Amino acid sequence: MRRLILSAALLAGFAITAPAFAQDADAGQRVFNQCRACHTIDKGGRNGVGPNLWGVVGRKAASIEGFRYSSNMRTIAEGGHVWTIENLTAYLTNPKAVVPQGSMAFAGIRNEQQLKDLLAYLDKQKD
Repeated sequence: MRRLILSAALLAGFAITAPAFAQDADAGQRVFNQCRACHTIDKGGRNGVGPNLWGVVGRKAASIEGFRYSSNMRTIAEGGHVWTIENLTAYLTNPKAVVPQGSMAFAGIRNEQQLKDLLAYLDKQKD
């Protein structure tokens, strides 16, 4: 009985907090405006200061032809790094924790909701 009550309480807590962290790709598009200074996200689009991010979710790191990646990013890519949602979450939260000598001059997104929304938006930008 005690286990049942504890389980019910935990589930109720998840039910209350889950909508607060729902992903909103439209809101993520607005968050992406921070990224537009360096990145494009158009299919077949050009690279900017940073690589084009069309199809970034599921893409191997440092794989955009013609873009000049930092040596640290190329080394990570040689190790098989793929931009999964989990890896993007870590990178966008604190880029230097994932690629310490990388050239991205962005401190990271600290707001969890904005991060989730941005990831939802990035995930939709693919074929």
